Amino acid sequence: MIVISICAEDLKPHMKKNEKNGKHYINLVVDTKKETDQFGNTHTVYASQTKEQREAKTPKQYVGNGKEFKSQHKPTQNQSNVGIENDGIPF
Repeated sequence: MIVISICAEDLKPHMKKNEKNGKHYINLVVDTKKETDQFGNTHTVYASQTKEQREAKTPKQYVGNGKEFKSQHKPTQNQSNVGIENDGIPF
């Protein structure tokens, strides 16, 4: 699970209106940081760029960051098969 925090004001310039339903949408990219920052953030969020922006090496517009949380509990084989009868059928 990755929990992200986004600054809503930073999103407004990147919103695009859908002509069919009139709602506003934004494409976001969540990327893994090279190093965890001082607040424990492991991911960064930025507005998606067009192909032309990427080719022109336009700076990314960062809008937030996030932390990844991993479950400490892994089910054992017996726990993952609870309630399933083994009748020899492979499905």
